[in-house]
Amino acid sequence: MNDFSALGLNPALVAAVAAQGYDHPTPIQQQAIPHLLKGRDLMGLARTGTGKTAAFGLPLLHGLAGQRRPAPGHVRALILAPTRELVAQIAEALRALSSGMPLRIVTVTGGASLNRQASALARGTDILVATPGRLLDLLERRALSLSETRQLVLDEADQMLDMGFIHALRRIARLLPSARQTLLFSATMPPAMEELSRAFLTDPVKVQVAPPGAPAEGVRQAVHFVNQGDKARLLERLLDAHREELALVFVRTKHGADKLARLLESWGFAVAAIHGNRSQGQRDRALAAFRTGQLRVLVATDVAARGLDIPAVRHVYNVDLPTVPETYVHRIGRTARAGADGQAIAFCAPAEADALRAIEKLLGKPLPVLGGEAPAAPVRSPQTKKQAARPPSRSRARRPAGQRRRAAA
Repeated sequence: MNDFSALGLNPALVAAVAAQGYDHPTPIQQQAIPHLLKGRDLMGLARTGTGKTAAFGLPLLHGLAGQRRPAPGHVRALILAPTRELVAQIAEALRALSSGMPLRIVTVTGGASLNRQASALARGTDILVATPGRLLDLLERRALSLSETRQLVLDEADQMLDMGFIHALRRIARLLPSARQTLLFSATMPPAMEELSRAFLTDPVKVQVAPPGAPAEGVRQAVHFVNQGDKARLLERLLDAHREELALVFVRTKHGADKLARLLESWGFAVAAIHGNRSQGQRDRALAAFRTGQLRVLVATDVAARGLDIPAVRHVYNVDLPTVPETYVHRIGRTARAGADGQAIAFCAPAEADALRAIEKLLGKPLPVLGGEAPAAPVRSPQTKKQAARPPSRSRARRPAGQRRRAAA
């Protein structure tokens, strides 16, 4: 199958895809779409930037085309995603694919008016894209019904688990018809994902197009060893070398994002910060300005590690290394999108050496060193070695095993 028309999709959808400049389906689309058109449940494993949204979106739109309008307050298809940014991106992609089709696509996320969202849902919804927490808020207010929902999509399911949404997902699932098609997409496969798949999917097809945790192709990676206090000046020097290109900067905390953004602004960079404490309006405006190039630098926490699809991003700087190695892969996946290339530089302070080793273990290779000196591996002192080799004291050795266990407790 070398084009979308060969997948059996509605001609209007094939035309919409072609209008966006896509002639050939990606591997995840090639493998997933035929199964989904047959109504199968599916678990898809693929990193971000591989075309997952179209992989589930095109069959979804194909199935909804020509159906009667949804009843007031009812939802035909439900897509759950972990962050506001990802919800907005999914909805934007689906609206582009369904151009000319009389479908209502509604988004509900935190940070927006509950009353306004309830009013939008009252008219009936073909596709609802939501974060789990806000959807539960609206369900508790009886603002919608899921009794006619026949498709459920869990996108970036591993991140939803990381964010503690498992109980919310189970509550939502109980309100859905048992006769439904369920799709689960994830970039990584933690052990809890198997449990989630057993609870939500029925005889699923499993599609995997890249090893879980594999970085995006086209990303040139490197590490720069630097003291914690020197990171800002190093970032200034690197940004200054590419002032006309978009750069995404990741830090660990909300306070750190605001502080670094103010500092960069004082040094003459067009910059904004986004994180969980910013209102939805502030985040949307910052992303819109970054997308159009009004802002050249965006400082973010991991709210932007997934669901941010801006092909013009050429540089990703991990000023703070993530403690979860898979998050590093998601962060650097914000560049080298849509066939472009990009650069990702990790800043590693001495205290972050363990985080770097975990990342390199996940990648299966060391990162090339761009600058600085790697901290020496910790060496156990001679005294510690002697203590480690010392046999148990006589008093401990003579104690019966049961007494030793009670003493340890």
